Amino acid sequence: MRTHTGLLRFITAGSVDDGKSTLIGRMLYDSKSLLSDQVSALEASSRKRGSSEIDLSLLTDGLLAEREQGITIDVAYRYFSTAKRKFIIGDSPGHVQYTRNMVTAASTADVAVLLVNARDGLQPQTRRHAFLARWIGIPRIVLAVNKMDLVDWSRARFEVIDSEFQAFASSLGFKGVLSMPMSALLGDMIVGRGESLGWYQGPALLEYLESVPARHDEASESLRFPVQRVVRARRDNVQKGSWFTEDEFRGYQGTVASGRLRVGDTIVSLPSGAQAKIEEIVTAGGQLDEAPADRAVTVRLDREIDVSRGDMFVSAEGKPKVSQEIEADVCWFDAQPILISQPYLIKQGVNSVRAKFVGLEHRIDVETLKTIPNPQTLEMNDIARVKLKTLKPLVFDLYEENRVTGAFVVIDERSNHTVGAGTIR
Repeated sequence: MRTHTGLLRFITAGSVDDGKSTLIGRMLYDSKSLLSDQVSALEASSRKRGSSEIDLSLLTDGLLAEREQGITIDVAYRYFSTAKRKFIIGDSPGHVQYTRNMVTAASTADVAVLLVNARDGLQPQTRRHAFLARWIGIPRIVLAVNKMDLVDWSRARFEVIDSEFQAFASSLGFKGVLSMPMSALLGDMIVGRGESLGWYQGPALLEYLESVPARHDEASESLRFPVQRVVRARRDNVQKGSWFTEDEFRGYQGTVASGRLRVGDTIVSLPSGAQAKIEEIVTAGGQLDEAPADRAVTVRLDREIDVSRGDMFVSAEGKPKVSQEIEADVCWFDAQPILISQPYLIKQGVNSVRAKFVGLEHRIDVETLKTIPNPQTLEMNDIARVKLKTLKPLVFDLYEENRVTGAFVVIDERSNHTVGAGTIR
């Protein structure tokens, strides 16, 4: 069995009070990822709230409003590592009005850990979050059946919930669906296995997360390098001790979205189609022979070509699409319904272009997964297949092929608010 050790991003999601923040706190606490002063602060905060036991949920409920209400509103990110792997956790809110925050956290995640209360079973928000996780492209999902201590560690209760969820999730197309009984409060099946779930033969949560593939582990991806900034420098205008030796330097800064940059490789700049070879790959720490996905670098080419912010370097093979007409699935975030024919701003990575919705094909009922044809409008949290026409050509991939270049957000130019997110189909 292949061992995957690259950085893993995962989110926790679920309804309010299902124990998301407690689960993360427990994982950090039991894996000894907290500093002693953090533990001391948690103990002091717990005593202040009248608890004789340490309240691990306080570790992620960082906002004052959250502590006052006892809920998670914003996405809280935490970084930790074990001997086997590094992790980024996104703790997303449970309230339906904060669905946009959940989608934001899910957009870069490799795994979704979806919590349900063992006493309550699946909720409408469980199905919504499972659908959104797959819609946003997360390949694997864990149904964390939490609070098993409140149902006397009942195997029968777990199997009922597992069976119902597997039936729902089977049509969503996940690569992996795993149900797991646990108690975040007491620590069973989080880092260690505990003593009360001996009938469960699967992995504990951390054991699973240490072995599952990350986003770039499985794919053979084509190069995508969106240009974020064009930089120019002269030798008489650089810091003393710099590696810079040329009389004049012209480079292109950005983060490798997919694939790999290599010195000597030929790239194509889109939308112009001009070609050049990579002369240098530069970082603050010096020069590189190659740069993998997620690496932020500056690239110098062997010749002058016309490149601007928002252009994209791609490999000669496996080019993306370039079009002013796209079909996409959009999740509408705003309290104000969508306005057909009103121009919106489509922001795809560093690139922004004005666009209009020219058709609403169908809306998706996330409870039943049925499609409702020809909706007249979109309300908050609606998901629909739409058609868009952009003012300028957009360079993109289908979302199922590339989660970075196949995604965008919708901005209302009048309010400057993000009102939706889309995945190109």
